[in-house]
Amino acid sequence: MRIGVDIRSLMDPIRTGVGEYTHELLNALFKIDKNNQYFLFYNSFKIRNTKGYENTKYEKMSDCVRLWNQENVHYAGTRYPNKLFNASQVLFKWPKLDKIVCGKRRGERGKRLIDIWFSPNLNFASVSSKTKHLLTIHDLSFEILPECFSAKRRLWHKIINPRKQCERADLILTPSENTARDVIELYDICADKVKVLYPGLCSGFEKLETGNWKLEIGNWKLEVKKKYNLPEKFILFLGTIEPRKNIEAIMEAFEKSCLIINHYSLIIAGAKGWKSEPIMAKINTTPGVEYLGYVDEKDKRMLYGLADLFIYPSLYEGFGFPVLEAMASGIPVVTSNRSSLPEVAGDAAHLVNPYNVNEMARAMGQLLEDNKLRELFIKRGRNKAKEFRWDKTAQEFLALLRDSV
Repeated sequence: MRIGVDIRSLMDPIRTGVGEYTHELLNALFKIDKNNQYFLFYNSFKIRNTKGYENTKYEKMSDCVRLWNQENVHYAGTRYPNKLFNASQVLFKWPKLDKIVCGKRRGERGKRLIDIWFSPNLNFASVSSKTKHLLTIHDLSFEILPECFSAKRRLWHKIINPRKQCERADLILTPSENTARDVIELYDICADKVKVLYPGLCSGFEKLETGNWKLEIGNWKLEVKKKYNLPEKFILFLGTIEPRKNIEAIMEAFEKSCLIINHYSLIIAGAKGWKSEPIMAKINTTPGVEYLGYVDEKDKRMLYGLADLFIYPSLYEGFGFPVLEAMASGIPVVTSNRSSLPEVAGDAAHLVNPYNVNEMARAMGQLLEDNKLRELFIKRGRNKAKEFRWDKTAQEFLALLRDSV
């Protein structure tokens, strides 16, 4: 098969959840598939530099996109300004992405069509009618909680028209049963056209606390603690700073719990998202709360490992990678009983009503003060995290590709 893949989500030096999903899935896929031909499409007139975020030339693409050097993986890039390219996709359904990659590789644009086009997320994308289109929908939070999005972001979703994209796609992949139900019910999509493909745990969170790794990890933890000036005891939230993550409620629960009396701090980490200004204002005025900003990917697992508790009472998630990462890191988790989070966590996390601050405060106190309960959730969390493996996801993805042709 000849498979086209849209890797534009890998162009940002700061990886979002979608970028991680795309990278991890392709990485696992290319390890087991040496036969099918993959054509990876990217577009960027300019991209951001990882250090200062200043604009850099297109040739620096390799700084953001990991290149898989194997014979059946090919690359096809264009350097159109993104706004112009996206406008052309919306207004004229041109250029066809599958024809671009054929032309870039063979010098005979459009003569050898791609069998399947895979879009790992919603984007401006037009493909030929003869090419099967697989589309991943990570969540429909913008439909369910529009008030959590800026006007600009709501306009973006209106222009990109997710409903129409789902109607046109031949197969829709979702990371959870919850998101699958949302797609079927909100967009009136046939259930046979929607398949759940559970993602795996990020490769950076593989268990390393054995053998010769013990000393290295101990030193690494000390370096991370010093780098971010972390307190001795702290509760951690890690995610994008935006209303949907319910961070203001976390701070209210922290204040009600009186854990600051026992010398606990609340650490908020993550890049700033839309509508982050009120959240940042509360962070700056709440005693015992510290903001770290964006945490380097290589430091994330050590940050989890240093925390006493992870809290993630999001109002809506398509999957919830931070919950999985925290469980794999061996810390107890408090998370929301809404959307996909109970599906991901099962009985391995303390589930709370994200709109009930008192319930959240009690859960935090229980998992920090009751050692037996704490150890129970740590054990369950580690076992639950092992169920999500990218090699398994890649095998299931390959099977879906075969069935689609």
